[in-house]
Amino acid sequence: MLNFSKKLIHWYLQNKRELPWRQINDPYRIWLSEIILQQTRVEQGTPYYFKFTEAFPDIKSLADAHEDEVLKLWQGLGYYSRARNLHATAKKVAYELDGIFPDTYSEIKKLKGVGDYTASAIASICFDEAAAVVDGNVYRVLSRIFGVDTPIDSTPGKKEFKELAQHLIDPDDAANFNQAIMEFGATQCKPKNPYCLHCPFSEDCVAFQQGKIDKLPVKKGKIKVKNRFFNYLLFVTQEGETVLKQREDKGIWRRLFDFPLLETETDLLEEDFRESVKDLKIIGDADPVVFKELLLTEIILQQQNPIIHKLSHQKLHVKFWVIKLKNKSGLKTVSFEDFENFAVPRVIDRFMESFDYKDYMSN
Repeated sequence: MLNFSKKLIHWYLQNKRELPWRQINDPYRIWLSEIILQQTRVEQGTPYYFKFTEAFPDIKSLADAHEDEVLKLWQGLGYYSRARNLHATAKKVAYELDGIFPDTYSEIKKLKGVGDYTASAIASICFDEAAAVVDGNVYRVLSRIFGVDTPIDSTPGKKEFKELAQHLIDPDDAANFNQAIMEFGATQCKPKNPYCLHCPFSEDCVAFQQGKIDKLPVKKGKIKVKNRFFNYLLFVTQEGETVLKQREDKGIWRRLFDFPLLETETDLLEEDFRESVKDLKIIGDADPVVFKELLLTEIILQQQNPIIHKLSHQKLHVKFWVIKLKNKSGLKTVSFEDFENFAVPRVIDRFMESFDYKDYMSN
């Protein structure tokens, strides 16, 4: 298609949203915005961008922060490996690269947590390198306009779309081209109900002309979602304390804090709870404390139906069981007053927003 890039950039300059990271070409802030916006909507990510730039105005201050501080600030965004990679990369740039951010696509791509898309965005926006971005928005725009039905989640598809985007990019205005095609996919050529009648490409768009808007782009198949059943033990002591532990395994929420957890194969009913949990080991001041050895006053199930928390390829069925204690019984506890200082999964944070531990303190 002739003048694709010029027409696209013209649309962008007339319709682009005013976003804080578009006013600068500082690689630190562009990199930060791109990491935050991975798998996150602009509306949700923007407040986090401001929080991070306020707390860490430069890459050295981010590198010097404690990981728990970074994770706490990230809380609610999900995909916490992004935050850990963000911190690791800040350390590398600050301590190993003398605080100088890499200035080429190939070098940027070597950074932890940075893939082809992010490296292309930074290289083009900050250093005028003609490296085309390809993400979900770009797949959708190119597949519809050019009628490409190669599956986007296949190796041939990824290669084909990357080559097409690279062929189309304006080498003299790479930054605007990349931002334009991302913006066009996000606000004009949307997944559902795109604005086809007011689209500058409607006369040439294969999908629009052939009635294939809802059929492109093509995916081979969806990954099966795994169901998991989480039973959180929310201890409440007479002193207004509870038990938190830091997740060390390499699964979801690594390095975040949560309550002692009993994971079961199916939904756990109240009458089966005591039997299922009796041999569970809880973090103690010295050695782990076995649940059946605790001196309990009352066990309260907070909701009959589990809270559903959806992740990319997992569906969590979460129940909170409040355990009222007569004494600490050797447990390692933290004050509820200090709870907000710990980075916790969003499902716990949301639950705690309406939970008042004082209602459950033993008399």
